[in-house]
Amino acid sequence: MDITFETEVGRFNYRVCAVLLDRGRILAMHDERSPYFYLPGGRVRMGERAEDAVLREVREELGIEARILRPLWLSQSFFNEDVVRVDYHELCLYFLLDAAGTDLLSRGDRFRGPELRHVHDFEWLPFERLKDEYFYPLFLKTEIFHLPEQLTLRTDRE
Repeated sequence: MDITFETEVGRFNYRVCAVLLDRGRILAMHDERSPYFYLPGGRVRMGERAEDAVLREVREELGIEARILRPLWLSQSFFNEDVVRVDYHELCLYFLLDAAGTDLLSRGDRFRGPELRHVHDFEWLPFERLKDEYFYPLFLKTEIFHLPEQLTLRTDRE
């Protein structure tokens, strides 16, 4: 069971995101429901460690076995989602991952990956291009240039 629930004023999510980097680029994705780019990842399940959740999500979405290098951010985000127009209160742990030893880079700059319910389009976006892209979370458009060495708490209202 995913840790997400509805209230009369919005939705709460506990999720994880994978930060996969290559030569000044970040792996982003979107699907048929979302016109904007976002990071691979998803909701944490009840009783699941965040570390296990991010590796599971990467396995499900990309079909690879990645390795966690370090946690980057714990983000408390408050936003209205652009497609469903629901107010969210979201806790998200961002992890820097290493995909060395996988076929991820051989798939090209753009590739498609089917998951259980959706088809995902992936793209390696250059850091400099993020500022002009329809991309969430907004803070990554600038913070991608300054990855923290230790887990950092953020609060964002988008």
